[in-house]
Amino acid sequence: MLGPDFCIRPRGARSRGAALTFVFATVLVTAAATNCLPCDEERTREPRPVTRTAASSSTVDREELARAATEAMADGKSAAKAAQEVVSRSGDRWGAVYDRRAYEEFAQALDGAYTGVGLSARRDEAGGVEVARVQRGGPAGAAGLRPGDRIRTIDGRAVRGLSVSEVVALLRGDAGTGRPAGAGSPVVLGLERGSRAWTRTLRRARLATEDVTVHRLDDGPVRLVRIEVSAFTKGTGARVRQAVHDAPEGAGLLLDLRGNSGGLVSEAVAAASAFLDGGLVATYDVHGEERALYAEPGGATDRPLVALVDGGTMSAAELLAGALQDRGRAVTVGTRTFGKGSVQMPSRLPDGSVAELTVGHYRTPAGRGVDGRGITPDVTARDRAEERARTVLSGLGPAS
Repeated sequence: MLGPDFCIRPRGARSRGAALTFVFATVLVTAAATNCLPCDEERTREPRPVTRTAASSSTVDREELARAATEAMADGKSAAKAAQEVVSRSGDRWGAVYDRRAYEEFAQALDGAYTGVGLSARRDEAGGVEVARVQRGGPAGAAGLRPGDRIRTIDGRAVRGLSVSEVVALLRGDAGTGRPAGAGSPVVLGLERGSRAWTRTLRRARLATEDVTVHRLDDGPVRLVRIEVSAFTKGTGARVRQAVHDAPEGAGLLLDLRGNSGGLVSEAVAAASAFLDGGLVATYDVHGEERALYAEPGGATDRPLVALVDGGTMSAAELLAGALQDRGRAVTVGTRTFGKGSVQMPSRLPDGSVAELTVGHYRTPAGRGVDGRGITPDVTARDRAEERARTVLSGLGPAS
């Protein structure tokens, strides 16, 4: 599946282009979200006594970064561009620099909002692009678009042969600029449905993300609830907990983290609290200082749980999957996850732009590093993964 018109691009120094488009439904396999861990935002207990490591995990010299930005401004040049050159030379794989507007867009996305037309797309069998999902109340839904409609062109440009990120950028209106078009801006889609072909102009709007989707499924004698979490924006953890609370008595839980690019670690921890009765979720280090993240007590520990993962499961989503696996709370099914276990923190530059720099890495409760390794599922299923997950779930027995 392709990402919808609101996805985060890879946060590496070479991944500029249409940066800061937020994936919440089906994410680019090459994307990676930010593990933002500002201390005033984390909903965790105070960490256990800290352990100092030999050196910071960041490879960026912050003084050099600030000096380059200041000198560029004094010469009438772009501070953000100068800072980006420093980050590019540093070897910080996930480090990146964003101008003020782009970073504001990113912050709004993490708040659970985005500017777009409200559709998610995917590749069809013929190599084209089709609508995968239409958000209720969005411009695409109001225009009558349906899942399965084929997208031929965006603003007159043929989409066949374009990369996923290019399609996303065209939908958002930020192709080549890194600055998404605002609410009310037009985008013209060339569409096909069966033998019918037509063109429709949509107006982008400010929309709320739909990052938690709940489906109640009756699989013969087995009752289960599939909770699809496509990103960890603000409020995601509470919505997961509510979904678990509302699940029918005796129903097993299928937590679908496939294509989840991550987001706010605090929300991933809150989601973990829906399934755990307190305890360790992960440890991480910031500038060499070790800290810990804990689940809140009172989660539903008696319901059978299977977590679905794949190569698009990244960052905070990997943190959640690793915690449930290490704690013996869930059977994980699917394919190896992406392997982004780094922690980024923002650093504001003199011109208002923001550098997001790697400051450390997180580890699962058993001490496993995720960065560059990913999470290996308990049951490997490359094809028909959801069917395999349902079979596993049925074997776990009914909730007590």
